[in-house]
Amino acid sequence: MSENLKIKIDGAEHETAAGTIVASALLNAGITAFRTSVKGEPRVPLCGMGICFECRVTIDGVANVRSCLEPVCDGMEIETGG
Repeated sequence: MSENLKIKIDGAEHETAAGTIVASALLNAGITAFRTSVKGEPRVPLCGMGICFECRVTIDGVANVRSCLEPVCDGMEIETGG
């Protein structure tokens, strides 16, 4: 049985299973834009393995973290730019 962790996404409380990658937790929470491009277009994960940099978010105050490479931690605060 998987342990559930509490995280905040854009200030809202969510729960996700331990071992979940941040990008998956965001998608499971219904987030459809992780950030916006310089032209204002919504961006979401493309490659899922850290090459494309489309999934960048702010995690615990650190900007431009590739969400597809970060495991969720209890109490993590994630901010999207979407």
